[in-house]
Amino acid sequence: MRLSWKQATTALKYPNYRLWFWGQIISLFGMWMESTALGFLVFELTRSPAYLGLVGFVTGVPTWMFMLYAGVIADRMPRRTLLMITQTVMMVLAFAIAALTFLHWIQPWHILVMAFLLGTANAFEAPARQSFVLEMVGVEDMTNAIALNSAMFSTAMAVGPMAGGLIYAFFGPAWCFAINGVSFIAVIVALKRMKLEPFVPKPGRTSALADLKEGLKHVAAHPLIRTIVGLIGAVSLVGISFATLLPAWSVNVLHGDARTNGYLQSARGLGALVAALLIASLGRFRFRGKLLTFGTFALPVTVAVFSLIRWTPLALAIICASGLSHILIFNLSNALVQTHSPNALRGRIMSVYTFIFFGLAPLGMLAVGFTAEKIGQKATLLAGAGLMLVAATAVAVFMPHLRRAP
Repeated sequence: MRLSWKQATTALKYPNYRLWFWGQIISLFGMWMESTALGFLVFELTRSPAYLGLVGFVTGVPTWMFMLYAGVIADRMPRRTLLMITQTVMMVLAFAIAALTFLHWIQPWHILVMAFLLGTANAFEAPARQSFVLEMVGVEDMTNAIALNSAMFSTAMAVGPMAGGLIYAFFGPAWCFAINGVSFIAVIVALKRMKLEPFVPKPGRTSALADLKEGLKHVAAHPLIRTIVGLIGAVSLVGISFATLLPAWSVNVLHGDARTNGYLQSARGLGALVAALLIASLGRFRFRGKLLTFGTFALPVTVAVFSLIRWTPLALAIICASGLSHILIFNLSNALVQTHSPNALRGRIMSVYTFIFFGLAPLGMLAVGFTAEKIGQKATLLAGAGLMLVAATAVAVFMPHLRRAP
């Protein structure tokens, strides 16, 4: 195994990907600021871990309603156009919640409405974004591009929450939302400036339902894709839903404030960044299945250890390791699914993948929020880690083809 910085940045040799990378990293920085501020604002307004879970649940409802259809749309129209539309909608929503907060009109039900609308935009954006990678880079550098996507996401996740926590503490949450609104301009301009091959629509014309069935059949018939989609479902449901409790955890367990919440989110992002850069620096390596399997065991172990920690510096170190683990899972799962997906079906296959990811995560968040109010936050985290460990063991024992995936 050889690490190389040159290999880590291979995808940046493509001009279109360079535009995407820098536009996205600015936009994601704003998104993480808003996400961190919004979670703490919800907790300040309600003092309820259950309400934190409810917001996550409402955000995910549009996934069930629209995402599979969005995959059909992503295969029928230029993905750049779809991305520009969804990014513009998200920008408007960010400015709207900033205005409500500046005017001191913000109420918990406003946040629920905004969460549903943002979830709707995400439902159409995610399949297009996932399948857009191969329009910017060659297939041989797709894994590297996906790793760099995770690196930019994780960089923003490492810096954005910390900045969001500090801005929240000193200036208030409205400025976090306003900065996020401005940040969308960067990615919209980047998309506009790209020079892409002309979009070629699928020959013939079938119904949206027929197209959707075609994608679902491919997922069901492909052993590796089917296994990965099932694994992602388990991780989304019980593996990462603990993160929705971090605003409450920072106050009730670590006895901190908005800054503590920001530090926890950023530490998680730092670990994710390390994992993304590790994967990118490995180049065109052939043991993605083994590294993914390691991540499935590391994630529940780190969550269980985190649940036992009451000292903030050590909690930051452990949640950093948790962030590293979850990026190993999501990054490598994404790369393996895209590698084994035909281009004509990629939008629909990625819509199934993201449907499971985004669709089950809200159920996990809702369950975590209400369970934490009933049995406590520590017991809730331990229970989730235990269930994830069972899922990881089952995949390792009964589905060894994942471990052998190159």
